[in-house]
Amino acid sequence: QVQLVESGGGLVQAGGSLRLSCAASGRTFSSYDMAWFRQAPGKEREFVAAISWSGGGTYYAEAVKGRFTISRDNAKNTVYLQMNSLKPEDTAVYYCAAVRGADYYTEASDYDYWGQGTQVTVSS
Repeated sequence: QVQLVESGGGLVQAGGSLRLSCAASGRTFSSYDMAWFRQAPGKEREFVAAISWSGGGTYYAEAVKGRFTISRDNAKNTVYLQMNSLKPEDTAVYYCAAVRGADYYTEASDYDYWGQGTQVTVSS
């Protein structure tokens, strides 16, 4: 069992930055692929970014490339999402997800564990 807790969300003006954190329980964090998804009101949950268990592979949705950076600190059992140049369309609840060996990093159905989400609101 893996428990995930997101933090760092809040309100920010367009062009600003936020850093989200996802703290994971357990002693096997380093063996899990991790990802961030987001869901805006009335929209489907969408892939944002993912990072392999080793940290050597990162993957981003086209909408956030060049603006968001995913990273992990296995010693701290934590994954981060640095969000820069935020846009109003980035407004959503952001969810951290984990799986022990993803087939497709961008598929929400591949992930076994999810956090409760943290709200990010970007004002125009």
